Amino acid sequence: MTDLNGKVALVTGGSRGIGAAIARRLAADGARVAITYTSQPAAAEAVVADIESRGGRALALRADNRDSETLAAAVREAADALGGLDILVNNAGIFEMRPISELTLEDYRRVMEVNTQAVFVATRAAVDLLPEGGRVINLGSSLAVRVPWAGLTLYSMSKAALIGFTKALARDLGERGITANVVHPGSTDTDMNPAGGDHADGQRALMAIPRYNDPDHLAALVSWLAGPEARSVTGSEFAMDGGANI
Repeated sequence: MTDLNGKVALVTGGSRGIGAAIARRLAADGARVAITYTSQPAAAEAVVADIESRGGRALALRADNRDSETLAAAVREAADALGGLDILVNNAGIFEMRPISELTLEDYRRVMEVNTQAVFVATRAAVDLLPEGGRVINLGSSLAVRVPWAGLTLYSMSKAALIGFTKALARDLGERGITANVVHPGSTDTDMNPAGGDHADGQRALMAIPRYNDPDHLAALVSWLAGPEARSVTGSEFAMDGGANI
């Protein structure tokens, strides 16, 4: 277990899937945790209730990632409510898979606002709050590194942008001892992409180890990056994709 006692974390998009697993793990490792959600208050409150039933402290905040003012306000509200901010996990994102000939400028705006602009907005709001030794952890995608199928222009572009952002952020914040890293999940067993789904076998066929990620294992990696043992790890990419991109 990573020692996060006394730390405060904010996980965007923490009401389901990978985000919920990360929130639960950070709390289990001792952090006070805030999560944001967009449209599923019951799911968000269930995550909070689960954390609190185990003796942790948690908070759910509604914040649409396309609404920059609301998102920035949620970062500040989390810090005010929980006594500071040490860890920001930019997890919220949306998936789009269609041929470029079918995509519109509005599709571009929607994907980039959620997957890229919101990461900038939340991080910009957090940097004035993070102390020495703070952490920024961005959730990218294995599809930012390799694109095995057609139809991923928008999604892959939005996630690839996080690589450059994270590396540059590590330089900006390094003098303050704040780290910035990006985690690239591969196929992960969630309700959005279940291991028993119609397209799962095609995804497993790309992997050296043909096995879907467990969200809890991704959460363990994020918690390690948030902890003291990773204090000198910054500007780095971490793939958990079963070797799909080797």
